[in-house]
Amino acid sequence: MKKLKKLPEFKNEEEEFEFWSTHDSTEYLDWNKAKRAIFPNLRPTMKLISVRIPVLMIERLKLLANKRDVPYQSLIKIFLMRGINEELKTETLIRK
Repeated sequence: MKKLKKLPEFKNEEEEFEFWSTHDSTEYLDWNKAKRAIFPNLRPTMKLISVRIPVLMIERLKLLANKRDVPYQSLIKIFLMRGINEELKTETLIRK
């Protein structure tokens, strides 16, 4: 059995993200001993941003959101995620 390295202590989530982006977790963790965890109330980390959107576009978003019975800001996130996913699919196809 291979000897595992000691995990460093992280000052914040960003520092931990940077660490795991450049290190192999199998050098620090024995994944054979891992147990599945469920976090039913876990929410993604959010960051507040400011975006200038034309009034007409917001009015149309609110109309669409009302028809779907969702908050318009949630609908914006849905549309953004669709666009991002579509771009990533297209980018992946171009690289192949």
